[in-house]
Amino acid sequence: MKLAFSTLGVPGLPLADVLGLATAHGYHGVELRAHPEEPVHPGLGPDERAAVAAEFKAACVEPLGVAGYVRVAAPGDDDAVIAELRGLLDLAHDLGAPYVRVFPGGGTDQSAEEADAVAARRLGTAAEYATGLGVRILLETHDSHRTGADAMRVLGLVGHRQVGALWDVMHTWLGGEQPTESYAALSPHLGYVQVKDIASAEDTTPLALGAGVLPLTEVVDVLSRHGWDGWLCWEYEKRWYEAAAPLPDLLARGREHLARLLSDAA
Repeated sequence: MKLAFSTLGVPGLPLADVLGLATAHGYHGVELRAHPEEPVHPGLGPDERAAVAAEFKAACVEPLGVAGYVRVAAPGDDDAVIAELRGLLDLAHDLGAPYVRVFPGGGTDQSAEEADAVAARRLGTAAEYATGLGVRILLETHDSHRTGADAMRVLGLVGHRQVGALWDVMHTWLGGEQPTESYAALSPHLGYVQVKDIASAEDTTPLALGAGVLPLTEVVDVLSRHGWDGWLCWEYEKRWYEAAAPLPDLLARGREHLARLLSDAA
């Protein structure tokens, strides 16, 4: 498995510094938070995108994915959601990133069936555009579709190889799903896995990997046991928790912890 970290953990940090952290601490890739307050976002022009792609290539670091904020199950107009998603797909293609992350984002006034149908319709529409660009859309286990079983209800309706799943291990755990259950649900569609750690279900302030309660050992064990060889991406939510320790101080120990889990699982 290859290791990456998300720029959510280093909010606003210039890309050159992000890539320097990756190379210094042995991470193979970086997941880019695609928000206007970040250096890399859909508002970049062609020359800026080409420069970003060149920086990644020069650093020998891979752009793992573009983490957008499209909510594919949210109530409202399909066209606006699909247009935003296409913008993220264009950005990923221009940067050479294989994945775009989307959220479910179902509304509280929707039934589960309605939210599933809305998400599947929009993802199915965007899938053909994604195919032409060679980029895969990944529905994250999050908010209204927190577990692997939840996400699979949508992905089963879509039925398109260009639409898959991003397994956020915190949300499946908060949803009461065991890693073996999450993997069984998501494995036919799994793009990559977001790892993290927290103190408890009540306190989700990000911690160093291995310092909290999330079942990272079990997650790596089940992935290894099934021969999965994709990406583990550390999503450290520093942007939402200002009091959390700085991610750069934790990156070396985080890589060592993941390497130890991988070694033990092997």
